[in-house]
Amino acid sequence: MAGDGRAVIRPIKRLVEDDFLGRPGVVGVDIGHKAVGGRCTGVPSIVVYVRRKGNAAQFTIPPDVLGIPTDVVEDTFFPHHTLASPEGVSGAERHELLIGGIGVGPSRAVRFVPPDVPEADDYLVAGTLGALVTPRAKRRTMALTAFHIACVDDAWAVGDPMVHPSRVDGGHPYRDQIGVLARAALSGTVDAAAILLTTPRSRAEVAGIGLVAGQGEALVGQHVRKRGRTTALTAGVVASTDAAITLDFGTGLGVRTLRDQIRVEGPFADHGDSGAVLLDDANRVVGLYCGGSRDRGFANPIANVLDQLDVDLLTVEP
Repeated sequence: MAGDGRAVIRPIKRLVEDDFLGRPGVVGVDIGHKAVGGRCTGVPSIVVYVRRKGNAAQFTIPPDVLGIPTDVVEDTFFPHHTLASPEGVSGAERHELLIGGIGVGPSRAVRFVPPDVPEADDYLVAGTLGALVTPRAKRRTMALTAFHIACVDDAWAVGDPMVHPSRVDGGHPYRDQIGVLARAALSGTVDAAAILLTTPRSRAEVAGIGLVAGQGEALVGQHVRKRGRTTALTAGVVASTDAAITLDFGTGLGVRTLRDQIRVEGPFADHGDSGAVLLDDANRVVGLYCGGSRDRGFANPIANVLDQLDVDLLTVEP
């Protein structure tokens, strides 16, 4: 969709965004092309994501808003961490150098209860270390990941130990510590955290992709890649930078709305990939992956992430 088309639709979409998101069953509002019978018509529209087509939410969405068509799409979005009970850990890849695209998680186990999990228990959490960053005020090396990976719930604290491999992947809670939680942000646009590394064994690259070249901006139609703990290296095309989605972060944090998110269509990522960074063809980081479904994924714009954590990307070997 041409940029000028989005410029026309964007203020209208924002006008109805809160109203639509407040309706039962609605999980996202975005800008895209209307589909009929599973085929894209090429008609610009306001896309409304609902948990199930045919329920009350679908029938309360008007066919158009101020002349802009709407398109109701069935989907449900999840934060893409992965959970395991302490008895369910398994071996996974271990990296001597800490680089982007590898597994990471908190040392502590976290209590989860239904409906977030089938049964109440203490669970281990895993996600992805995205890229290396440094505080803007001093020269230290940190690792970027998602808030719901490093913090998980409302019991988090600065100084919480982090491990690689994650404990889900067989990491030891003490011997495999790589750093401590230093900064975190869960806001209207960002789901991010920074881990202060306690080991010098790190390099500013992403596994399978290469050295990080810097910071970029996500653009509609742009090719992007990511390397995640679970699905490894995948590629996709940015379909939107206007997505507003709701994610349920579970007990203590609840349902949050993230706005102005990057949307990538297709099977781009899965549970355990949250915290991965999206890179363009020039290896510039454009986003921080947070969640989605089997059909599409979403990421925070990297500029918002860096500003809210008050850090910069590392682009050279520390």
